[in-house]
Amino acid sequence: MRIAVIGGGIGGLCLAHGLRKAGVDVAVYERDRSRTDRLQGYRVHINPHGAAALRECLPAANWERFERSAGSGGNGFGFLTEQLKPLLLLDPEAEQHYSASRITLRQVLLDGLDVRFGKRFERYEQGDDITLHFEDGTTASCDLLVGADGIRSRVRKQYLPHAGTEEVGVTAIAGKLFLDENAWVPSELVVRANSIIPTGRAGMFLAAHDGLGVTDHPDDPLFDNVRPYLMWAYAAADMTVHDGLDLQREVLGRISRWSPELQRIVAASPVETISEWRIRSSRAIDRWQPTNVTLLGDAIHAMTPMRGVGANIALRDAQLLARCIAEGGDAIARYEQEMYDYGFAAVRDSLRAAKQFADGSPVVRTIFKTVLRTASAVPALKRVMFAGQGD
Repeated sequence: MRIAVIGGGIGGLCLAHGLRKAGVDVAVYERDRSRTDRLQGYRVHINPHGAAALRECLPAANWERFERSAGSGGNGFGFLTEQLKPLLLLDPEAEQHYSASRITLRQVLLDGLDVRFGKRFERYEQGDDITLHFEDGTTASCDLLVGADGIRSRVRKQYLPHAGTEEVGVTAIAGKLFLDENAWVPSELVVRANSIIPTGRAGMFLAAHDGLGVTDHPDDPLFDNVRPYLMWAYAAADMTVHDGLDLQREVLGRISRWSPELQRIVAASPVETISEWRIRSSRAIDRWQPTNVTLLGDAIHAMTPMRGVGANIALRDAQLLARCIAEGGDAIARYEQEMYDYGFAAVRDSLRAAKQFADGSPVVRTIFKTVLRTASAVPALKRVMFAGQGD
């Protein structure tokens, strides 16, 4: 069987490794022109499920390199008021979590794969086999096509035109504060990730990331000493971002009555690190009949970032699809049956979290704060309520 994967992101590359391990003929087509084109982005949280998928699919050397280059991502989680008063603090989980540079993770996943760069997918034709057409005029053929080409997937647009994403009415503004120049940052905002639960219809998330290198090989041209930073993201449902808007000033105006430390974090963040996120989520769709075309990750179940599981769900897709293909039989039907259930469940959970985070009414927020304080005071209740919260 010849398998073509469109898209060289986290999920597509993990799948390619898993298929190679199983002895399957797989080719990856990536629109970027080289392996160094995509050198941006925040770090990504890899939970135990995502780590298990990487460990299973990757060659041993790639997995070891991932472990060396990734920091710890399981230092606990806090819910705080806008004045930084603790509502509930969750201890680190026993299972290993990782905080991985997206740049490093992509380089780890690219190692050992012969990716066809500069191949911007245009469309496919189905006959005895599948013919792929690329924008540069070239073609290729395969027996099975996997669309792993992200939230604006062209494979999905042709295969399931009724699917896709839509805006959820929440906009976020995010930035970075470099910690090596700002020793004044309160320790409680550095030792764990935190969610700020204010009275109004808004929210803020903060997470510190260590200064591990872009790669762990000093001779690698990508090697760089990445500075430790605190990532923050402010989200609200009533915020409209337009060209020319001063993003930093917009957030400062909205948090003018919040903790002075939070205001200072936003004010001290370099302007070039501040950007907007217009939050989108996949539409709910009915099941479809399996064929020799399938989809993976954001191409089929894009979700809001409010639960931080999108990359891990894509890795779970890769692990499951590689297993199903290796086992043979009705592989795509088995994959899509399971993927549909957990993938769209994660979409629903993440959408609900986004609306609660950025648009909960003052009454609902007061109730939520009471629940958090109660759980903090009753350890048995906290264990039940937040079991597996890092998943």
